[in-house]
Amino acid sequence: MQCRIMSIFRNITEAISDACFIWAQEMHYVIRDEGVLIFFFIVPLAYPLLYSWIYNNETVHEVPVVVVDNSHTSLSRQFIRHCDASPDVKILCYAADLDEAKSLVSRQIAKGIYYIPSEFDIKVNRMEQATISVYVDMSLMLTYKAIYQTAMAVSQQMGAIIQTNVTRPATKREEQISAQPLAVEDVPIFNPAGGYGSFVLPAVLMLIFQQTLVLGIGMSAGTARERNRYHELIPIDRHYQGVLRIVGGKALCYFMIYAIMGAYLTLAIPRLFNFVHIAQWSDLLALMLPYSLSCIFFGMIVSCIVRYRENVMLLMVFVSIPLLFLTGVNWPQSNIPSFWQSISWLFPSTFGVRAFVRLNTMGGTLSDIMLEYRILWGQAIFYFIITSIVYRHQIYISRANALERIEHMGRKLEIGEKIRKRRRRLELPS
Repeated sequence: MQCRIMSIFRNITEAISDACFIWAQEMHYVIRDEGVLIFFFIVPLAYPLLYSWIYNNETVHEVPVVVVDNSHTSLSRQFIRHCDASPDVKILCYAADLDEAKSLVSRQIAKGIYYIPSEFDIKVNRMEQATISVYVDMSLMLTYKAIYQTAMAVSQQMGAIIQTNVTRPATKREEQISAQPLAVEDVPIFNPAGGYGSFVLPAVLMLIFQQTLVLGIGMSAGTARERNRYHELIPIDRHYQGVLRIVGGKALCYFMIYAIMGAYLTLAIPRLFNFVHIAQWSDLLALMLPYSLSCIFFGMIVSCIVRYRENVMLLMVFVSIPLLFLTGVNWPQSNIPSFWQSISWLFPSTFGVRAFVRLNTMGGTLSDIMLEYRILWGQAIFYFIITSIVYRHQIYISRANALERIEHMGRKLEIGEKIRKRRRRLELPS
């Protein structure tokens, strides 16, 4: 009994020692490989800074707009003055016709057009609904929002004044009710500035976490194949004899690196650029633990599928934009077809992004993301099992190829020995 206990203890000690050896080897490969360093350190550090810097100015002001005024009345000039007085729009110039205005927009001199038709004042005086056309360059959503919302706000304000002048209420209260029968107060929830950065950046940060991790693991596996004489993922070594020690050693290396990167992406970047960050650190820690593990094991599976370093980069970069849409952040989840929703369940980023947005932007707690939290743990366990199966298959392939090479060498030696014996028999005595 004592011998059995000592044998179990010795096996556990040996497994831990082998896992530490594999961790040290993997860390050494990461540090020595420039491509892996780029995806593990440079990209996670630089990309969030670039994205955040681009979208840090969440609102734009004084957007240049050209006016085509075919009405030439005091009412049309009043509309133009009010738009020019707003902080978001600057009336750049007047154009003779719509073609000239479009030419200014196409040359990026102006970002939009206010077109006032000739019957604008006539329809208003007839108590008919007048129309002002707004043409906007849609290449940048921020300028579209500024130009369109300014036109809407000014038209509603002028409409309220016209309505008050027509009804001629007796009291101030009646005047307010006549101008605005139903009071509406616009309060942007979870995004006070109404900016694009606070809206999309949390999803981008979590997606960067997954994509760079998978890319780095894939490139590390490709490097391991290239360094191996026989282009195998698992080398023939006494330390690489068990599945759990291989998977555990490699996963520990990646987890230690991305524990730092995860803290940088989820804690430092939102505070550095003053984006919305209202999550409790304990809830973020609870979320990032299963998310990191699921991304690591998912990346290890992908690294076994691809054979060359470049393949994983082509694959994961290609799916980055579709994965961002499948999260349901910048495209309504209800409008995503069921087929693609089922595909999105395969990727940890789908539930990691949704949970992070609810925690960090919407002020939720761990109980509010319990569905995503459980699914991420389920993905981590499922991908760990698949990773173990895949790596067991890789070990089997390495051993089978090694035995085949030994047998081939034995046959060659046997054939060589027969040839030497035949030559000796054919030699003539001196």
